[in-house]
Amino acid sequence: MDVARFRKLPILGIVRGQGPVAVEGLVEAIVSSGLETIEITMNSGNAAELIKRAVKAANGRLMIGAGTVLDTRILEEALSAGATFIVMPTLVRDVVSECVRMKIPAFPGALTPQEIYDAWNAGATMVKVFPAAMFGPPYIKEVKAPFDRVELLACGGITAENIKTYFASGASAVAFGSSVFRKEWLDRKDFASIERSIKDLITACPIRPSS
Repeated sequence: MDVARFRKLPILGIVRGQGPVAVEGLVEAIVSSGLETIEITMNSGNAAELIKRAVKAANGRLMIGAGTVLDTRILEEALSAGATFIVMPTLVRDVVSECVRMKIPAFPGALTPQEIYDAWNAGATMVKVFPAAMFGPPYIKEVKAPFDRVELLACGGITAENIKTYFASGASAVAFGSSVFRKEWLDRKDFASIERSIKDLITACPIRPSS
């Protein structure tokens, strides 16, 4: 993962497959939308194969990582499949330590101030505040007051209507998932709706490559 590239469009898409996913069509829709960074969660069915297929289909046009990496065995599987960054719902110290050692960007999850502080000190590239929707942008703003050097990735409940507020409150990046990668859209291969929804988020984002 090119972290500098991610900072130019700091939006992460989370694909959590609950069944067969038409990866190639989905990748094309994501690329066409302008999004550059996605994760495929390792608790998706046949996740490693999904990552391999996505990496091949993207051919460098997307930065593809693995999410829900809860131990070093899963980490090894994800990296072998071609993931270039790692995301966790919580701080898994062994996983973060390995990522730091291998210089792989890592985004551990946290919620409380203590958890956020611990994740950052462990070597997080950014700390994923999850679930951000529980407290919203005001919570990000409050946390950033004492932790002004800690970079936060807000995950959960991100919409085109509130994305600007999250960034204004101090988030360095945001992540979205099932609100866009809806099961019904994936099941019927409605990639046009997915592409349109991502475009809405990007258009509303105050940080874009062209800005």
